[in-house]
Amino acid sequence: MPVRYHLSLCAVLLLVSLPAWAVKKVDLDYHVTLLPQSDQAEVRVTLEQGSVVRSLNLNLGEQGYFSDFAADGQWTTEPAPSGTALRGIWKPAIGKATLTYRVRIDRPAVDTHSDKPRYDSRMTAEWALFRGEDLVPAARLDQQDGVRLQARLTFDLPPGWRDVETSWPRIGKNRFRIDNASRLFERPTGWMLAGNLINRRAHLGDTDVTVSAPKGQGMRRMESLTLLTFVWPRLQAIFPRTPGKLLVVGAADSMARNASAGHDSIYLNSNRPLISESGASPVLRELVQVFARVQTKDRSDWIRAGVAEYYAVELLRRSGGMTEDRYQDWQSILTRVGRKVTTLRAVHVDQAMTARAALLMGALDQEIRRKTDDQKSLDDVMQGLVRMGPVTTEDFAQLSAGVMGEPSKVLATPLL
Repeated sequence: MPVRYHLSLCAVLLLVSLPAWAVKKVDLDYHVTLLPQSDQAEVRVTLEQGSVVRSLNLNLGEQGYFSDFAADGQWTTEPAPSGTALRGIWKPAIGKATLTYRVRIDRPAVDTHSDKPRYDSRMTAEWALFRGEDLVPAARLDQQDGVRLQARLTFDLPPGWRDVETSWPRIGKNRFRIDNASRLFERPTGWMLAGNLINRRAHLGDTDVTVSAPKGQGMRRMESLTLLTFVWPRLQAIFPRTPGKLLVVGAADSMARNASAGHDSIYLNSNRPLISESGASPVLRELVQVFARVQTKDRSDWIRAGVAEYYAVELLRRSGGMTEDRYQDWQSILTRVGRKVTTLRAVHVDQAMTARAALLMGALDQEIRRKTDDQKSLDDVMQGLVRMGPVTTEDFAQLSAGVMGEPSKVLATPLL
């Protein structure tokens, strides 16, 4: 009976524990042609040796973004067990095998707070801004033992388009290496931008940082780069993980008015301020998300949201960009926004819950410093947290108790 690999950590550890000579490397190529005239991309997925993959089970969703499938081997679709979503199952042919399809790029924003249509991903005649996840859906991979797929991503750009940027290592013109050791099925993820772009670059610590946007979109490239340079030493002192690349992209034309993190990448609506009137910074909040990569389970999303909101302002404060009185004003705003919150336990938290979670993180930091005579802080909790897989509220409480030497009274709250 074939063994199914569901992108689990155990399967990855089993694979990487094999000696190098025992792992068979097989090329997996993604070739993307952007087609602005039809608001689509044509994606060609090519396996150098189809026989090493028994099946690839793709989550096609329920919005109908994917169409025009053609495959070497067997291709079938079926409803997902949950109901309305659709799944596509590819059983590749022996030898070199290819799956091709088209995907619509424009994705309406879920909550725009605007009468005008806004988009999370968008393609115009001059540029396209989207996530790699938009191009290749999540999938369950069933493959032979001892095989490692080596993934690469190549773009064909429309006439007149000069550039494409991703957060993955560049290995040629419009070509990137997709290398994620935590996944068996390596697919392109994170924010991507193509068109006639203006880029600003810097090397911060061990990270190559690029701030990129299409011409005429009002992106504050140098201001963004300056802000990142300003907080970078404090960021590195808190979070042990350092990405090799960081891509910050922006646009304004009909794009969602928010900020959002992806794989080693950040999207920021270029009309949004880098630092708001309250002192909070959307781009720093998402920067913390990129570095921390906190994963949660069992209705514990408050941890991820609270860490991002708290450290976004803490980075400014520690870097000298926020005075104590402004910091107190920020805490007052959080108190007002989160005053009606009665629980933080939820799969996804809202703005009020995020505010309350950030206050809780600040109180926990003070408790740890007090109990350890300023020898330890919330930073020490983060050192352990970022090395863990998905965590629960109970895991977070145990980790905090280990740093402090006793259970936290702050975390013994009815909110949790």
